[in-house]
Parts: sequence; structure tokens; C-alpha cells
Amino acid sequence: MAPASKDSLTVVDNRNGKTYEIPIAVTAHDASVPASAFKDIIHVKEDPRTGNKEKVGLRVVDRGFLNTAVIQSYITFIDGDRGILRYRGYPIEQLAEQSNFLETSYLLIWGELPSKSQYDRFHDEVMNHSTTHVDIEHVFKSFRYDAHPMSILTSVFAALGSYYPEANPSLQGQNLFTKKDLASVQNMDKQIYRLIGKAPTLAAMAYRVRQGRHFITPPPGLSYTGAFLYQMDCLGQAEYKPNPVLERALDILFILHADHEMNASTTTVLQAGSSLTDPYSAIATGCASLYGPLHGGANEAVIRMLISIGSPDNVPAFLEQVKRREKLLSGFGHRVYKTTDPRSRIIRRTADEVFKVTGKDPLIETAMRLHDMALKDEYFVKRNLYPNVDFCGLIYKAMGFPLDFFPVLFAVPRVVGWIAHWRQMMLSPDGVKIWRPRQIYIGPEERAYEPIGQRQEREQRAPTDGPTAVFHSGQSKRSKLATFVGKSKL
Repeated sequence: MAPASKDSLTVVDNRNGKTYEIPIAVTAHDASVPASAFKDIIHVKEDPRTGNKEKVGLRVVDRGFLNTAVIQSYITFIDGDRGILRYRGYPIEQLAEQSNFLETSYLLIWGELPSKSQYDRFHDEVMNHSTTHVDIEHVFKSFRYDAHPMSILTSVFAALGSYYPEANPSLQGQNLFTKKDLASVQNMDKQIYRLIGKAPTLAAMAYRVRQGRHFITPPPGLSYTGAFLYQMDCLGQAEYKPNPVLERALDILFILHADHEMNASTTTVLQAGSSLTDPYSAIATGCASLYGPLHGGANEAVIRMLISIGSPDNVPAFLEQVKRREKLLSGFGHRVYKTTDPRSRIIRRTADEVFKVTGKDPLIETAMRLHDMALKDEYFVKRNLYPNVDFCGLIYKAMGFPLDFFPVLFAVPRVVGWIAHWRQMMLSPDGVKIWRPRQIYIGPEERAYEPIGQRQEREQRAPTDGPTAVFHSGQSKRSKLATFVGKSKL
């Protein structure tokens, strides 16, 4: 038997004594093994009813993708143990201090910081594509007055794709964005300009429709975040200009939120994108994923938590409730970081600048007491529960944004990260392979169909064992009591 390669894993199947050699791919940052290699480790499965035997390879189980890599990426590097975040090799601290959001966007998408002329062209394209078709206004106005702005934004991104049939592989051919010729790349770049340019416009429209205000055409001559604030807040005042401190703070927060590797929403965008759907539909799926309280809704949850605590004096009792698992602690801990989230330090500095012009939010004292006590408590330190980026909600609150708008302020910059990863996948030299995870089936074996008259009603031992009764009131209740043609008889 030939000696095993140094860069390999030797696996012994103790069920039959067979030995398998699995290659290890070593990169500058880590090492990996192909999950598909475990399919060659065969075991025999027997059907308990028929006795038939079937050879089945091993599957790798990874609930929640705790240690499964789905792609190779050049975009974002995270070292969770050391608290490092870099975009294309550049430390997030340097970009937050010296760059701006559009320059960082260029970096994330095309891999290098732009020259002056490259930046100017990109800036002009994005800002020139910030307006929307007038019919989009009707989509916004079709929502209830109290609709959550993330529901609105998700829906409008999906609708936006219907305005650009040239961006739809279902209409133009499935290799629309993957053939890498000049026309294909130009088409892709145009969609990138549109998505980045329209993201703040759509967000501002979602904000204004909730306020009962007319929509505003994006103004010329302002920065990306300046134009965003203008579209949200201007009520017709002549020469209206957003406060520069708030404008810069929002720009920094946009940089921090632009990308974060394979988070839930980015993975969702790539899952959808792997079917070669149009980029607008893929971005809409990212918004839907970001909407959840375990992801983009977390900064909103932080503020609600602080409000529920009430005052700094109540923090010790709250932390004891967290330890007893009676309350949830938001704003601490991260799937990747095992130390302080590097973005949280930047947020703290940015908050200090914002508070100079807005005044300190009353919740800041509660937040700081929570921060200081948690960092000194062995229970939280042992569990790596350090502050994360979700404390940016304090800045949003100080700037006067409503709580349910916080996820939108996350989604607008994250569009750039989603696009960067989508583009990287479309242009992969290995082509696009549809993402189709496997499962471990644990349900019943084959069984015969029984006609409804012969079935016995099974006991429902838990609420989840069958459909539950829904409370009816008003018209529904009256209709259930009425008689009419076609009404089912129970």
C-alpha cells in the first residue's frame, strides 16, 4: 500500500476495517476536506420491512452550518478568535476611518480600491441610477399604513426585477451572466449600478410612505448617505442639507454593515442565485432573511431589550434573569467572533460623535452599565458573549429613526455585500452549481394508503401533532354560524 499523502486524512471505518484516504486542501488561512469524499465510505442499509439491502455512503451532518464551507471567496476575511474583519485584505478599522461607503463598495465588488477616475465613474453611475420608474410608487402605496418597512422593501426589490427583462436569465438565456463576454459583463455592471443606486431610494420611499409624505427624487450633488437622508427628511425646504456629522456617521455604519462573509442573508442570496434567478429576486430573498430577529432585526431587539430593562439600576437583576434563561440578552455574542466584535469599537467612537450633536439618548447609561457588567461577569466571558455590532441601534435611535426601520438601515448597505458575492459566483471559473443540500431522512418506512373511511383518528398528544383550532370573531364567526350552498358539514 502506497504511503498516505501528508495533506490527507486517513479514516478507518471500524464497522468493517476499511481505510479511506481523504485529501486536505490547504490554503493560507485554513484547511478543508471535501464533504463528497465521505460518500465513498459505504455502509449497508437494510429495509426493516422487505429485508432488501442497499449500499449507502456516509453523509456529513452539520445542523446550522457550524463548520461547512460552501464556497471559496476572495471578498471578506474574518478571524473570530482574534476579532479581525477585513474587506479584500483591508482592516475594517482603516476603511471606517479613511474610506467612504461607495469607495468601499467598489473594493468589495471589484477587489481593489479605485483610482480617482474609476471612483468618479462608479459614483456617477450609481447616483444616476438612483431614480425609480414612476409606477413603483403604486407598489409602495398598495401597502397598509402600518406595514413593516422591511416587508415593503422585500416586496419592492422583487417587483423591481419585472422592470428590467434584460436582467432575467429566464427570459434571456441561462448563461446571461455566466458567459463572461463583454456584453454579459456590461449587463451585469448595469444591474449592480441600479441595485446600489436604488437601494437607498427604495428605503427612503418605504420610510416616507409610512409617514404619509410624497416621495422625493434623489437630489444631485450630495453623497450617497447625504442623498439618502435628504430623501427621507426634506419637506420642501430650500437648499436642504443633512447634518454632516449624522451623514458621516451613517456612512461609517454603512461600511461596517456592507459585508460579513457567509451570514444568513448572503447565503440566502447565493442559494437563490445558484438557480440563476435574476439579481433583483435574489436580493429580495436576502431582505427576507435579514428581516429575522436573529439577523438584521437584532439591532432593533437590542433597543427593545434596553427599554424593557428600564434603568441602569435594573441591569444586575436583568443579567441574573438571563443566567436563569428567563430573559434573552441581545447585542452580545456572535456565531463567528469569540472575542469583541471589531465593529463594536468603531460604533462606540461613532456614537460619541453623534451624541455631541443629538444629545445622549437616555438608554445609553443602561447600555453602558450592561456592557461593563457583562464584560466582568465570568458567566458571559466564559461563553464568549462580547458586545457585537447590533449596539448600533443606539446611534439609529439617537438620530431619530423608528425602531422598525433599523433592519432597513442594515439592508441598504448589505445590498453591496450580496451583490459582491453574487457576482463572484456568477463569474466563477468552475461555473454555477445549484445549491442542493442533502438531508438525513428519519420518517416512517413505506406504508400503504388507507381510504378515509377506514382510518382511525390518532390521538393528538402535543399541539404540534396536528392542526390547532383558530379563534374566530366578527364576520368569520358569523359566517361559520350561517347556512349557505357549498358549506362543508362536520
